[in-house]
Amino acid sequence: MDDDILTIEEVARYLRVSERTVYDWAQKGEIPSGKIGTVWRFKKSEIEHWVNERLSSGRNNGNFSAVKVQNIISPDRILILNHAKKREALVALAENLASAPQIKNRQELLSEILRREELMSTAIGRGIAIPHVRLSSVTDLVVSVGISRCDIIDFQSLDDVPVRLLFMIASAYNQHAYYLQTLSFFSSHLKATELRESLIAAANPDAAYAILVKQDRG
Repeated sequence: MDDDILTIEEVARYLRVSERTVYDWAQKGEIPSGKIGTVWRFKKSEIEHWVNERLSSGRNNGNFSAVKVQNIISPDRILILNHAKKREALVALAENLASAPQIKNRQELLSEILRREELMSTAIGRGIAIPHVRLSSVTDLVVSVGISRCDIIDFQSLDDVPVRLLFMIASAYNQHAYYLQTLSFFSSHLKATELRESLIAAANPDAAYAILVKQDRG
C-alpha cells in the first residue's frame, strides 16, 4: 500500500472540506496525522483507511431516509462492464454518468473522477468501489452503477479483494449532507453478501435496477 505523505491542502481537497476543518480535526486528534516540525502531515494509507471506516460504519450520517434509489439511479445508468483495469472501468462509467441531464460538463466529470482516484483509491473492500465527486457543474446528485463480469485487479482495496461493483456518485457542490448520506447508504447496504452476489449475478441492467430499488424498502 502506498504511504505517500499528504499536506493539509491535499487532504482537504480529497475530503471536499476546508483546510481549516482538516486542521481542527488534526488538532483534536480526530483524523490520523502527525507533525513534521511544526507542519501537519498525513499518510495517504491512513487517511484512506479512516475514510473507509467512517463510510462503512455510517458514522457520517445515519439518516438514510432521504436516499431513494429510484431518484438517483435509472436502468440506463447501470452498465455491465468487462474491464480488468480500473481506468477503463472508470472512463466507461463516467461516460455513462455524463449522459445524465444533471451533468453539465462531461470532461470535468471524467477529469475529476480520474484525479480523485489517483489521489486515493475509492475501493472500500468486499469487491466494491465508490468513486465520488462534488462539482459546481453538477445540478443534482446522480449515480451510475457498474457491474463487472471480470475482476478489476488494480484498485488497491484495503482487503485486496478485486472490485466487481462500482457506484459512481456525482453531486452538486452544495449538497454535502445528501452526498454523505448517499455514500453511507451504499456503504451500509452493500455489506450484505446476498445483495452483492445478486447484483453480480444480475442478467441485465433492468434486473440489477429491480434489486437496487428494493433497498428503498430495506
